[in-house]
Amino acid sequence: QVQLVESGGGWVQPGGSLRLSCVASGSISSINEMAWYRQVPGKQRELVAIITSDGKSNYVDSVKDRFTISRDNAKNTVYLQMNSLKPEDTAVYYCNVDLADTHYPDEEYELWGQGTQVTVST
Repeated sequence: QVQLVESGGGWVQPGGSLRLSCVASGSISSINEMAWYRQVPGKQRELVAIITSDGKSNYVDSVKDRFTISRDNAKNTVYLQMNSLKPEDTAVYYCNVDLADTHYPDEEYELWGQGTQVTVST
């Protein structure tokens, strides 16, 4: 069984920084794309940033030049460095991973983290 565990959320003042982490653990065969989404009550979950297995990344326009997604393949971990945070960044952040486990190494599936709250306010 594979699970994702997120950490790093919390409260920060506008202009501050937070770093989110998401670790995949268990019987992992391979990991493809890793991503961060966010969701506020009453709205659809939004893709914030995504990174491929070879390190190529893409961002939603609202976070470009402020957020950086990275990954450590040896640790099965994806990070989201969030700088210059704004109140509109307040949301529950979820990591999302495309992976295959050792039981079915040729069958890739999508896994979600439990979510971590990020609150940006004075």
